[in-house]
Amino acid sequence: MKHHYLLTELESAINYWRNRSPSQGDELALCAEAAALAEPYALMIYESRNEIASQTLSAKAHEALLAWEAATQK
Repeated sequence: MKHHYLLTELESAINYWRNRSPSQGDELALCAEAAALAEPYALMIYESRNEIASQTLSAKAHEALLAWEAATQK
């Protein structure tokens, strides 16, 4: 289990989920996984941080990252 995630990893995970489950409806809402990752991603940009501790992520965001890792490991 990773202890920290890089900004680029969150961005890649968001893009993975957006490609897997594109926004739908008139509001073009993000899928649940991308939405869960969007908040920590935005905070990292706002605070000029390059990484975030995994224990600070919500359960939903952490699950989305774990699933992204499992799907994209080579």
